[in-house]
Amino acid sequence: MSLSPTHLVLIPSFDTGPRLRDTVSAALAQWAPVWVVIDGSRDGSARLLDPLLDRASPEHAPGLRVIALAENRGKGAALLAGLTEALHAGFTHALTMDADGQHPAELIPAFMARSQAEPDAMILGQPVFDESAPQVRVRGRRVSNVLTNIETFRLGVADSLFGFRVYPIVPLVQLMLGTRWMRRFDFDVEAVVRLVWHGVRPVNVDAPVRYLRADEGGVSHFRYGRDNLLLAGMHTRLMAGYLVRRLTGRPPGYLRRDTDD
Repeated sequence: MSLSPTHLVLIPSFDTGPRLRDTVSAALAQWAPVWVVIDGSRDGSARLLDPLLDRASPEHAPGLRVIALAENRGKGAALLAGLTEALHAGFTHALTMDADGQHPAELIPAFMARSQAEPDAMILGQPVFDESAPQVRVRGRRVSNVLTNIETFRLGVADSLFGFRVYPIVPLVQLMLGTRWMRRFDFDVEAVVRLVWHGVRPVNVDAPVRYLRADEGGVSHFRYGRDNLLLAGMHTRLMAGYLVRRLTGRPPGYLRRDTDD
């Protein structure tokens, strides 16, 4: 498989256990390069990637790279570390996916192809749930989706929390460096809202999601109280930003361009 010079897969991981190796192997089977950001993991899971590094990374064409952070910073901070290095390396787009095996690695080529065809857009996975999905999680995300739909001027963000996405790197890094937010679980929602405000068009593509049981190696660091409180504060900020834009006549950039044409 040849290395893409523009698009890479970026996987943040914190204490994911053996599932990390399976996820990275599945991603490498579909795309190269694949970068993994170890977000201060304490479970030794990063060492499980050593055989993949030996096999997938000849000196002239590294298909797999591992970036290790000394301490846990949160999903958004881990992605920012990877995105910043990817930008310096000349990449233009990154497909983000979780390390826990929920996201469909087999769809990586299709998402990348859609991004290559529409490079100014962000390609957002729209989750298709099966019977493994906890209903409390399915129902809970509906609230976030309703709020996100309002905050993005009803421009068609189908799901605010599904992290299987292709982002244009430059505007995302610029936005993240301009705020102290978007560093933890709030990343997925705030990234898509602020990118829409910036003028990046959302494109939704169906993608199955699988919730793994603990005996299947499933890992979740979601904490209902802590993370729902974080989301509530985030949506308060975003709704305030939306209202300012609505009242001052500042819709997303591409809508302004359409109006001017």
